[in-house]
Amino acid sequence: MKLKARRFAGLLLAVLLCLPVFAAPALADDYDPLYPELLAEGHLSAASAILIEADSGKVIFEKNADQRMYPASTTKILTVWLALTMGDPEQKITVSENAVNLAPDESSAKLAAGEQVKLIDLCYAAMLPSGNDAATAIAEGLGGSAWNFVVMMNQAAYSLGCTGTQFMNANGLHDENHFTTARDMAILSRIAMQNETFKQIALASEYVLPKDNIYRARTIKNGNNFVAKTEGKEKRYYEYATGIKTGTTSAAGNCLVGSATKDGVSLISVVFGSTSDEARYTDTIRLMDYGFSQYLSTSIREIYEMNPRVVDVRNFDLEDPQVGRLQLKLRMVSTDASDLIVTTRQQVDYWVQNFTSLTVTDFTRDLRAPITEGEVMGTLTYYPEYGNPVVYELLAGRSIAAREQIAPTAEEIIAAAMEDPNPFPRITVEIVVLYLLLPAAAVYLFIRVVKLLIAFIRKRIRVRAFKPTSRYFR
Repeated sequence: MKLKARRFAGLLLAVLLCLPVFAAPALADDYDPLYPELLAEGHLSAASAILIEADSGKVIFEKNADQRMYPASTTKILTVWLALTMGDPEQKITVSENAVNLAPDESSAKLAAGEQVKLIDLCYAAMLPSGNDAATAIAEGLGGSAWNFVVMMNQAAYSLGCTGTQFMNANGLHDENHFTTARDMAILSRIAMQNETFKQIALASEYVLPKDNIYRARTIKNGNNFVAKTEGKEKRYYEYATGIKTGTTSAAGNCLVGSATKDGVSLISVVFGSTSDEARYTDTIRLMDYGFSQYLSTSIREIYEMNPRVVDVRNFDLEDPQVGRLQLKLRMVSTDASDLIVTTRQQVDYWVQNFTSLTVTDFTRDLRAPITEGEVMGTLTYYPEYGNPVVYELLAGRSIAAREQIAPTAEEIIAAAMEDPNPFPRITVEIVVLYLLLPAAAVYLFIRVVKLLIAFIRKRIRVRAFKPTSRYFR
């Protein structure tokens, strides 16, 4: 009986120990690739993930984005970016014995101790085959020692706003004190992808390391199937991918920092702790599809053309079929500014409806016929959140004839007078008749009428002599 009781207790304990596994939330299986906009946290196997819009850094989707995670070889994103920022790409670095002293399971670029390699070649070797030896060689060559370079890495990360990050090496080899967050890694990756050389490295499928003092020229290949199309792994490849880096350790799990660009929209994703090598690619592709379903790239011109400005013109010909209505066209005149806007589809509707209040319009011409098609009517200015103002000319979309036999306006009379170089009126027959003879004749007639009236009145009041009417009057 005691043996049976012990067996039962052991079985019960095993069941209890397995309960957390069974109780853990399972990955949702209702994801539909036809509706990527319905992505939910449960559709991702990653323990932590984030998706941002690369231009603005705005967060589009996140899952435990501030949870402390081990980054594995995605650490090399900062290593390579820092190398390109502070070093000379043509600088030659001698690979040390320490750099090539790797454990059997570490990723390697097959460098040799004493090999003299250009910094740019070490950057490719650190990113494509994820060579820990190349990353350490970079750190030692630029920092004087690997640790000095790590100190610079941490300073750079903190200065960029990565407050949840601490690195202990340049290659991502596991260390309990070597950690970051998905949000911080997205920040670092966004900055790195603004470097054109880094972008070329992140996108390369392969690279030829040139001949050096030890080896002949040899080709290294990118192990990131997100950007490098590999036979048998086509499902991992993403046609819009532009980078960036994978990372794997037993402690970190399967990690992938991805970037992609489609129709002018650029996205950056981070997945940490995916359940398998395949799952990290699935997670990344789902994030990218979600982002592209939410964001689009447009321009001020395109938004304006959805609801172009229409003005009412005065003095139009009465036979004008549009009764003086004039649609204005845009022509960009700024040469040092960009009018591209990456935003959500809902925000585009807001822009269309409120375009007038989001831009400044200044009419430089009176809205009065006659008007010629293509004539500049004014300017429209857009003030982006970042960068220089963008200025456009407002052009007349059609010609409008003026109404015939219409009296000039007060503005036209004043303008004509101001344009007359003679400040005094010209002496013409009309002026003599109107301003001299007619007034003189009027005065003469007025005097004659007054005299006649006075004579008439005097005649009427003249006193007559009385004749006697009585015989007694003497």
